[in-house]
Amino acid sequence: MTAIDDLLQRHERGQDHGAPEIPTPVPSLHLAVVTCMDARIKVFDVFGLTHGEAHILRNAGGVATDDIIRSLAISQRKLQTREVIIMQHTQCGLSMITEDGFKDELQEETGLRPPWAVESFREVKDSVRQSLQRVRRSPFVPYTDNVRGFVYDVCCADLTEVF
Repeated sequence: MTAIDDLLQRHERGQDHGAPEIPTPVPSLHLAVVTCMDARIKVFDVFGLTHGEAHILRNAGGVATDDIIRSLAISQRKLQTREVIIMQHTQCGLSMITEDGFKDELQEETGLRPPWAVESFREVKDSVRQSLQRVRRSPFVPYTDNVRGFVYDVCCADLTEVF
C-alpha cells in the first residue's frame, strides 16, 4: 500500500466533513502565514489558529518566492487579508544545502540545470529579513504595514521575532 492509499483510507474513516459553516474563502483574521513545508511545523498549533482564520502558504524554506508573492497578491487583493506572518525555522533543510551544489546534482542527473532559485541560506534570520523585504517592496502586495517575520525553534517551540 502506498502512502497515498493509506491517506485515502484515513480520509474515509476520518472526521473531515468539509467546512459548511465557513461560507467564504476570506480568512476571518484577514491574515496570511508564509512558512516552510517542513513536516515538523504544525502551523495551526504554533499560532493557536482554527479552521478558516488564515491563509497558510507553504514552500521549501518558507521563502518569499515569486509564487508566494503571487499568492499574497491574490490573498490581499481578492480575499481581504491585510497582515502577513513570515515564519521560517531552525534546522531547516535549506540551510543544509547550497544553491550551486543542489543545482549541480540536478544537472548531473537530468542533463538540465533548473532555472529557479533554490533559496538556500546559512543564517535563518537573514533569510527571514530577505523575505520580509521582498514582500514589503513588492508592488503587487498592497498592504505591507503589518508584515512581520519570525524564527520558530523546532526543538522547543520558541518563536523569535526578526526585525
